[in-house]
Amino acid sequence: MSLTGSLLMGLWLIFAGGQAQKPDKPEAAATRTEAGEKTASAGSAAENEALYKIGPQDVLRIDVWKEPEISRTVPVRPDGKISLPLLNDVQAAGLTPTQLASIISEGLKKYITNPQVTVGVSEINSRRVYINGEVLRSGALPLLPDMTVLQALSSAGGFTQFARIKDIYVLRTVNGKQEKIPFNYKEVVKGRKPEQNIMLQSGDIIVVP
Repeated sequence: MSLTGSLLMGLWLIFAGGQAQKPDKPEAAATRTEAGEKTASAGSAAENEALYKIGPQDVLRIDVWKEPEISRTVPVRPDGKISLPLLNDVQAAGLTPTQLASIISEGLKKYITNPQVTVGVSEINSRRVYINGEVLRSGALPLLPDMTVLQALSSAGGFTQFARIKDIYVLRTVNGKQEKIPFNYKEVVKGRKPEQNIMLQSGDIIVVP
């Protein structure tokens, strides 16, 4: 092969090798996007927890670092307060766990150097929804973050043989007036009326006629 032919062959191999490596870049971008989505999902969950307002009958876990005598699980009383050593009664209802932790930490500074306090909600009892009618397990359910009608119904153990699952509805009180929101179970599970699968609010009543 002539010198000119060898040079042309070498240039072609370099060009072909560079082209073969190009598809790697979109894969890297896809990986970064997937990681970003996971981070966003984790962030949403953290935001939901941070925005939750404590209510009466909730059960809280109070942890004070290196202070086991103060750390404990306590219920929120009907008056919205909790009882803690050194601080006696502390208002909890209406606050987020982060806000309550800050208040407890500030109060403990009189007795402890640089107290580090965390507050978690062990049981959500103040926010509830109710299921009545032709279900196997009727009654109250804790309202979980972003809970939908379909998710609540799945906790009821199924329907009785008499249930009219096309005529389910949600009763919701808005500005002192009760609204009736329809929910057609058959259509929703088939994906035909997803807008009926609303997120529930505290006090909502799901009726299965």
